Amino acid sequence: MKINFLITALLVTLFASGQELYVFSEPASNMPSKSISVKQTGKWLRSAMSGRTESRHTSELMFGMNKNLMVHGAVTFSDMYSSSQRFESVRTYAKYRFLTIDGMYSHFRMAAFAEASHSRNVSMFDELSLEGDQSGVQAGIIATQLLHKLAVSTTLSLTESLQKGRSLPGPKAVPYQAFNYSLSAGYLVLPKKYTSYNQTNLNLYVELLGQRTYDKQRYFVDLAPAAQLIFNSQAKLNMGYRFQLGGNMHRMAEKSWLLSFEWVFLNALK
Repeated sequence: MKINFLITALLVTLFASGQELYVFSEPASNMPSKSISVKQTGKWLRSAMSGRTESRHTSELMFGMNKNLMVHGAVTFSDMYSSSQRFESVRTYAKYRFLTIDGMYSHFRMAAFAEASHSRNVSMFDELSLEGDQSGVQAGIIATQLLHKLAVSTTLSLTESLQKGRSLPGPKAVPYQAFNYSLSAGYLVLPKKYTSYNQTNLNLYVELLGQRTYDKQRYFVDLAPAAQLIFNSQAKLNMGYRFQLGGNMHRMAEKSWLLSFEWVFLNALK
């Protein structure tokens, strides 16, 4: 009886901070230690160039190596740069949490991350993205504050595009260097009170996402509201809509929809 109570308390503690499991960005907190997660994400947009609805599908495998380190690996398929769905890119991501300050119904986390992507695409857009659009590297820091049912997080990072054309002499057709920033907030709506890890969580999010390129003076600022359901403390369903508030970038689209599903296998790593 005591063991069952401790297990339940542990799972509730792990997912009580679900309001920082952002849909469009990563928090400074990590997934549970020794766990494995699988995630499938779909993104849909109407291309400004082709005028048709295009999509990208990402399959991701994530590992919680320990309480401070997690790593991701992902592959993408899309028809955004072709007439039909095809294999597009591979990428890897690692995040290390280096600061933890815990309190009653609150905590503060800071983490550093790095990401690398290899894509078959040659993008002619100003926006730098490692989701599948370009080959490149990215590194940055994340700070997340949880205050009871509200979680606020900010991310600052630098992106370097490594796609073809970077080393050619003369003026560049597209940017290759960018500064990225985000400000995200999440609020736990349901349940009003935790009594079991089987309860369904409802979290609402709003995220401000921006980018400014260095080598060409281009920028955008997006707003992304989203909703999230967590089932049995193991499965997450995310739904989000992203749209541009302002900018002067030549982008594939200024609006997009996102839908993802993730399943966590606790204690899967020995």
